[in-house]
Amino acid sequence: MTNPARVPARAALLIAGVVGVLGAFARRERAKPNAAAAQTHEWDALQREKVSAEAANAAKSRYLANVSHEIRSPLNAIYGYAQLLERGSPIDTVEAARVIRRSAEHLADLVEGLLDISLVENGVMRVSSDTVRLPAFIDQVARMFHPAAATKGLTFRTEIVGPLPDFVRTDQKRLRQALINLIANAIKYTQRGEVVLAVHYRAQIATFEVRDTGPGIPAEAQERIFAPFDRGVEGAHGGGIGLGLPITRAIVQILGGALELDSVPGQGSVFRVRVMLGQVAGPRDAVGDAAGTARRIATGYRGPRRSILAADDDPRQLAFVRQVLGDLGFDVVAAADGEIALAMARARRFDLALLDIAMPGWSGWQTADALRELGGPDLRIVMLSANAHERHGRAGPAAHDRFVVKPVDIDTLTDTIGELLDLRWTFAPDDAPAATAVPVPIITDGLPQSAQPLVNALRESIRIGHVRGIEAGIRAVEAEVGKDYPLVPRLYDCLDRFDLAGLTRLLEQA
Repeated sequence: MTNPARVPARAALLIAGVVGVLGAFARRERAKPNAAAAQTHEWDALQREKVSAEAANAAKSRYLANVSHEIRSPLNAIYGYAQLLERGSPIDTVEAARVIRRSAEHLADLVEGLLDISLVENGVMRVSSDTVRLPAFIDQVARMFHPAAATKGLTFRTEIVGPLPDFVRTDQKRLRQALINLIANAIKYTQRGEVVLAVHYRAQIATFEVRDTGPGIPAEAQERIFAPFDRGVEGAHGGGIGLGLPITRAIVQILGGALELDSVPGQGSVFRVRVMLGQVAGPRDAVGDAAGTARRIATGYRGPRRSILAADDDPRQLAFVRQVLGDLGFDVVAAADGEIALAMARARRFDLALLDIAMPGWSGWQTADALRELGGPDLRIVMLSANAHERHGRAGPAAHDRFVVKPVDIDTLTDTIGELLDLRWTFAPDDAPAATAVPVPIITDGLPQSAQPLVNALRESIRIGHVRGIEAGIRAVEAEVGKDYPLVPRLYDCLDRFDLAGLTRLLEQA
């Protein structure tokens, strides 16, 4: 017989179970809208990411298309002059060499820019510590932009506020790149008036101001222009591919500085870079004038003859190094790989080793380890490589002494060797005949007076081998005198043949 007391208990359990099932069902039903909303939110987020990725990909594609065009211009100049020299054409070889060098520097800058994009995006850009001649550095940067400004009818000037130290320590390439980006932007967007590079130095802090009289930047756009691939203020002349300012800000921050912007629409803009540049004593007998007025070319060094071991698997690079250093009086021994270099170092003593990194068999770093163990701390080791991302090398007793990035600047290489070996350079006498011809004054009586400044700017572009500036200068002259003026087609003909000497003669006879 069933216990009456247990019936209510069982009923209660049954009721509780039913209530639990109904509660779970209700909760599941209530969760359905929330799950659907979450799924919709996730889908919207994925769509936004997809649109953003597609926009970034399109922007990078536009950037690469622009870079492709930029690469072809200097490459065309190098290829054209190389063919003329190979054929023995009667051209000014000094001018040809200058154009080739400038074009190669431009290509190197483009490659560095492409690498910088990757480094900035991954946050791994690193800096070097170079001894820099500050007045010469400012002068070199400024000289690059006089032709471009003159072509647009702008005034470009440098304003030095107070005294500057002769030598400072910074990453010369990065600082130059930041200033070039800012000045190039100022000239690009300014249609009339002036662009000024002002420099002030106090208490180890350098302030670089790039001022322009351009259209200015509205307050709401002043942060947006630092976003990658932003092409600037809508409606402003100049275009752009939208990477200059983001990279510039990243460079300045990595250098430990700050980039500021003051701008008033319709009145112009001021980009201000503040960065610490520690003052240092300059290298003794450095190759170049500290005031930046001229660079002296070393002809040799005082003291006993020094020996240098150069290891590189590229015979053209070895030939270049042997020529440069041999002309200065060094005893240069070349090796095609690291193992041969070590065998040579066992046979005789060397004062310094120049090592490429990417060599068959032993890498440059492995070779440096073996040479350091053999030669000890007295052997100076310089890595001479195109692997710029490895410039900081490895820590430890086998670490290199210096790193020089290819393509090699001869003055940088000689300064580096001179510093490591404590050399005192000898120079040609100041009254020695110049290697380049003395420029002949331009005779332009047949041209309208309004064209005189344009011709002067064109002549400056020819003098420094600025091919794009030459083309822009000829177009400016054509716009002023008309395409039917007899001088214009002859100028274009010389440009097509890369005949800068012919261009100079034409301007002398104009």
